[in-house]
Amino acid sequence: MNVKTILCYGDSNTHGTLPLAALGERRRLGPDARWPGVLGAELGPDWRVIEEGLGGRTTVHPDPVAGVHKNGLAVLPAVLESHRPLDVVVIMLGTNDLKRRFQLPAVEIGECVAQLVLTTLRSECGPDGRAPEVLLVAPPPVFEAGVLAEIFAGAGETSNRIGAVFAEVARRLGVGFLDAGGVIASSSVDGVHFDAAEHGKLGLAVAAALRT
Repeated sequence: MNVKTILCYGDSNTHGTLPLAALGERRRLGPDARWPGVLGAELGPDWRVIEEGLGGRTTVHPDPVAGVHKNGLAVLPAVLESHRPLDVVVIMLGTNDLKRRFQLPAVEIGECVAQLVLTTLRSECGPDGRAPEVLLVAPPPVFEAGVLAEIFAGAGETSNRIGAVFAEVARRLGVGFLDAGGVIASSSVDGVHFDAAEHGKLGLAVAAALRT
């Protein structure tokens, strides 16, 4: 049986972090409830799903508060080489770029995520040394709520443009695209993370996108 391998590269919403009622919480959904787990169950035994989610991960920025290791671009080449050959890489990042400390417009976040896509396409980490296919997922809009309201102050308006900006990046680079904001919504508890029901919806939507 020829099993295909998918790498899901993301932040806390790929890690399965539950909406935060207090800063410092460490609650996480179980493997089967997280969207990569739902994805794997939906696709079946012909697919192997690798979950690579890190809370606080940005696209290309060392975080002056959370740590330099949050830079998604710096870590990506090692992750790709560790798991090759990869048939598909699903990239869902950009939410943490919306933090007030970075002060980035949506168009620059799009250019940042483009660097991740290009790194993947140039990696030779697909089957037979080719490039993996890429599915770029635009995270759903965030809003200022709960304990993360101050950290993401002003992010709501910018995040509403992420879907359109990422769609243009995907078109320009010739990769697949899914706008998660058309499928799920961030939790009203903290405005950023997803509850279990939304993880389920996203996993099914990613599976449908990969089939096409």
